[in-house]
Amino acid sequence: MASAKAHIKLQRVSVRKANLVAALIRNKDVATAISILKNTPNKSAALLLKLLNSAIANAVNNHGMSGDKLFVSQVLINEGPTLKRFQPRSQGRAYSILKRTSNFSLEVSEK
Repeated sequence: MASAKAHIKLQRVSVRKANLVAALIRNKDVATAISILKNTPNKSAALLLKLLNSAIANAVNNHGMSGDKLFVSQVLINEGPTLKRFQPRSQGRAYSILKRTSNFSLEVSEK
């Protein structure tokens, strides 16, 4: 079974929040996944929509697949490097803030 992939790295979304959206489109056909992502009000939904469109373009242009028969076969969201920041607090203290990043990987295959 042929497949096409697309990746985005170092996106400023936590892995936990992005995985909630990724679970919505896993193993769905491409048209359904696009409509789900367009109607999900989430930052990671917009990122996954761009990634899905890129994977579809890779499948059609580079691998000669039919765009009608594609489905989302795999969505991986892995943890990227964490940016460490500090919030000044009273009496000279500093609280740490962890700004988490994610690496997105999406694969589409033909039915």
